[in-house]
Amino acid sequence: MPQLTLTALPNIPLIQRGDDLAAIILRGLSDARIELQDDDVLILAQKIVSKTEGRMVRLRDVTPSPRALELAQQSGKDARFCEVVLWDTREIVRVRAGLIIVETHHGWVCANAGIDRSNVAPHDENEWVLRLPEDADRSARELRERLRAATTRAVGVVINDSHGRAWRNGAVGVAIGVAGLPGVEDLRGQPDLFGYQLQVTTVGFADQIASAASLLQGQADEGRPIIHARGAPIARRDGAAREIVRAKEHDLFR
Repeated sequence: MPQLTLTALPNIPLIQRGDDLAAIILRGLSDARIELQDDDVLILAQKIVSKTEGRMVRLRDVTPSPRALELAQQSGKDARFCEVVLWDTREIVRVRAGLIIVETHHGWVCANAGIDRSNVAPHDENEWVLRLPEDADRSARELRERLRAATTRAVGVVINDSHGRAWRNGAVGVAIGVAGLPGVEDLRGQPDLFGYQLQVTTVGFADQIASAASLLQGQADEGRPIIHARGAPIARRDGAAREIVRAKEHDLFR
């Protein structure tokens, strides 16, 4: 019978800039007594990838622009925080008290351009925030190649983050970086149980893996940022998270 097994890798340290994530993953696999196999998937929380890549920003070092000051007045947020949001923003979609929705340079439509304070650093006078990776697809590809070089195994890598949804309450895990598996799987032309050929069905495969992993990763103080998955029905195609971005001309709600 088909089976999907998810394991949170143990003993993952607090990640610092420049840490070797491939080495940390391999130690975690060893501690979990897991030998990597082809088609396994490693799912990493965005925060640890961003931290290794030096994407932390200290707010006291930020000078708000006039646009950030205006955005702060509209949203009630710290103007320095708004300035960091603008660094990664292609377009501001909506603003109200306590909420800024933007389209990022990566193409994601999300709150605060993905800038976050939680699980970033101790809350003190420094007030650190964390930006998304500059190119999470590239980060996933590089990590996949490091793991292949170390183990000879061809695995998938997903970098996930928590995003809200326009028409449903509650945040879920989504893929923002993908390597070694499809971002979106196209099932058009395949038969259903009764022989009908699917006409429009595409599946957010990487998002499904990302969301499943987030069940173990948690959102608070769990400290489980790396998940190993075995048994996912991976199509043999090397995709990318950019496949998931809906083109603006096909977005009926903006």
